[in-house]
Amino acid sequence: MSSGSLNPTADAQILTGDAQVLTGIDVLARDRFKQLAGMRVGLVTNQTGRDRAGRSTIDVLYKAPNVKLVALFSPEHGIRGGADEKVSDSKDEQTGLPIYSLYGETRRPTPEQLKDLDAVVFDVQDIGTRFYTYISTLGYVMEEAAKVGRPVFVLDRPNPIGGLEVEGPVADADKPSFTAYHAIPVRHGMTIGELARLFNQERNLGCDLRVVKMEGWKRAMWLDETNLLWVNPSPNMRSLTEATLYPGIGLLETTNVSVGRGTDTPFEVVGAPWIDGQQLASYLNNQRIAGVRFVPLRFTPRSSVFKGEDCGGINIIVTDRARFHPVFSGLEIAVALRQLYPAQWQIDNYLRLLVNADTLGRLKSGESAGDISRSWAAQLEDFQGKRARVLIYK
Repeated sequence: MSSGSLNPTADAQILTGDAQVLTGIDVLARDRFKQLAGMRVGLVTNQTGRDRAGRSTIDVLYKAPNVKLVALFSPEHGIRGGADEKVSDSKDEQTGLPIYSLYGETRRPTPEQLKDLDAVVFDVQDIGTRFYTYISTLGYVMEEAAKVGRPVFVLDRPNPIGGLEVEGPVADADKPSFTAYHAIPVRHGMTIGELARLFNQERNLGCDLRVVKMEGWKRAMWLDETNLLWVNPSPNMRSLTEATLYPGIGLLETTNVSVGRGTDTPFEVVGAPWIDGQQLASYLNNQRIAGVRFVPLRFTPRSSVFKGEDCGGINIIVTDRARFHPVFSGLEIAVALRQLYPAQWQIDNYLRLLVNADTLGRLKSGESAGDISRSWAAQLEDFQGKRARVLIYK
C-alpha cells in the first residue's frame, strides 16, 4: 500500500501501529527527573519496570542525576519476576541496594523501611484484571506511605487490554483480600495511575499521590498498538493473548480445573481428567459466543493442578478481540461446567476470585450467562460514575 493511500481506516491503523507512547519512566527521564530532584527514593518495581528502550527503571533511577535511589521493593514474583512462591528480602546484585519483599512475611512496607525515604516511586506493569495482585500492592504502599507522610509517585503504564471495556461483577465490599483490594469489576479498564487515584479518593487514604502521566496513550489502545516491549509480568503471563483471556479464565483457577499452568499456554486452555473436551467444545461453540471459538484437546500439565494427569479440555481461540468479552466468555464456561459436570466441578471455590456472592448464587440456580451478566448492570453503572472522576486519558 502506498503512503498516499486514500483509505482513512488503513491510515489510522498505520498511525496507531507507529504510536510513540511514553510511559511514566520515559516522561520522567525526558524531564530530567525534576519531579524527584534532591530526593532519596524507594522504588517498587520488577522486571516490567522498563523504559521504551528496554532499560530497567532500577538502572535508570540509579544513574539519574540529583536523585538518590536507596531501596527497592518487590511485589509478588520478586524483583526479576521469576518466583512463584513467597519472596524473601535480599540485595540487588547490580546496585547493591536492599530489596524489601512485599510478598513475604509482610505485604506492606514497614515504617522502618520508609523512614529514611523522601518519596516512594511505583513502576510495575498491571494487566487490567482485579485479582492480579500488583494493584493490591499499590494500595498497601499508598496506605503505608500516607501514614508516614511520604509522597507516592506512580509512573503510569498502559492497560495492555485497553482502557475502554469494563466488565464483570463488582467485588463485594465486605470481602476484601489481596486479590480484591477494592470494590471494582473484574475488568476495570483503567491504568495503574488511574487506579491509584480511585483508591486514594474512594478509600480516603490521604496519600500525597503524584501520577507521572503517559504521553501518546489513548484509551482504545491495546498494548500491541503502543510499540512498547512486552515483558512477562509474571511467570505464567506470557503474551497479550493470555492477558486478554485472563479476566475470564483466571476466575476459574481456584476451582478444580487446570487453566494451563504447567503447559506452554497458560490461560489459553481449560481442562480436567473428568472433562470430555469434545462435549464441552461442542456445547460452548453452540452458544455462538462473540469473538471466540473452542477447540477440543487433551493435555498433561507438567506442574500445578493435575500435574502429570491426562486432561480433557478446550483450547480457547479469540477470533475477534473487538467483540470478545473475556469475563462473559469465562462465565459461559462456568455455566457449561455446572450443567455438564455438576457432580465433579467444585462450584463453591469459584467465589474466591469472583468475590460476588449474588453471581455465584445465580450460577448455582442455573441462570444463563446472559441473565447473570445483565445482573451486573446497576453495579457497573455506579462504578462507571466513580471511575469517570479519576480517568486521566481520552
